[in-house]
Amino acid sequence: MSGPTPFEDCPAPAPPQRILLGHGGGGSLTRSLYERVFAPAFANPLLDARHDGAVFDLPAGRAALTTDAYVVRPLEFPGGDLGRMAICGTANDLAMCGARPLHLSASFVLEEGLEIAVLERLVASMAGAAREAGVEIVTGDTKVVERGSGDGVFITTSGVGVVEHTLPIGPGAARPGDAVLLSGDVGRHGAAIMASREALGLDTDLRTDCALLWPAVDALLAADLPVACLRDLTRGGLATALVEIARDAGVALAVDERQIAVSNPVRGLCELIGLDPLYVANEGRFLCIVPEARAEDALRALRACPVSANAVRIGHVTASPAGRVTLKSAIGSERVLHLQTGEQLPRIC
Repeated sequence: MSGPTPFEDCPAPAPPQRILLGHGGGGSLTRSLYERVFAPAFANPLLDARHDGAVFDLPAGRAALTTDAYVVRPLEFPGGDLGRMAICGTANDLAMCGARPLHLSASFVLEEGLEIAVLERLVASMAGAAREAGVEIVTGDTKVVERGSGDGVFITTSGVGVVEHTLPIGPGAARPGDAVLLSGDVGRHGAAIMASREALGLDTDLRTDCALLWPAVDALLAADLPVACLRDLTRGGLATALVEIARDAGVALAVDERQIAVSNPVRGLCELIGLDPLYVANEGRFLCIVPEARAEDALRALRACPVSANAVRIGHVTASPAGRVTLKSAIGSERVLHLQTGEQLPRIC
């Protein structure tokens, strides 16, 4: 047979470009990644200075500093990815201090063999979340480790924020009689990760709740509300956050389970695999403790923000027994919430 075969007109697709350990020798790999991936996505005057660190002026007020590492698996999941979570998580930790996020650093540990296209998607997602948060990524670092040592990508972000008020926000400010508010339904992030990771084949619309919380906190502060404590509900979920606040503040918390929303897809997945949704991680929910007299004002401020539009009051602070959290169930019985002895869902954040 003369002429080309049917397959000769369809060249094989080029193999994906991947991270190679020691490619080019010296620092040429990290520099090429900086030039190709990071600099275009994160461009701003402080980063463009290409110095060992960022030097900047802080607005008047106290400063807040936080850092966190993100090792979620899979790297991309319904409604989010590792990159967006690294920005939201650190910005949210600043927000829980009552601090307006300003600048972030980002450190990447990349595994040999990672597709550069995957890295580019994660970095683009980070850049988008940073713009949404009104923050700049002003310095960072990149390391490459041998295949099998890094599981794709690990990201560590640190953040600086400014505290533009005099409130001593923290567990120690909670007082007996204060109201406990919850910004929305719980368990969606952990459930979305588990459904994606385990390929359970469920026909659900489970998506992470990963979101930026500063707009809701800013609304509380703008309303001149005497916020006592803020706590995001990440690893360990709502129950763990409640117990930690009670123990750290030396108070007791009484919570009504009937006021805690859990979506049907989350509840169904938790029942299927034996999880308690109150201990499942969130990435866009938080607790707020305020004096009882201002609870309704706080709820109005929260409900005006999309991220906390479904805020509710779930309980109150009592004096004793110190460190105890009591949950009243839908049928009227009570149980005591405890810290987990192990992690229900590893590698979720």
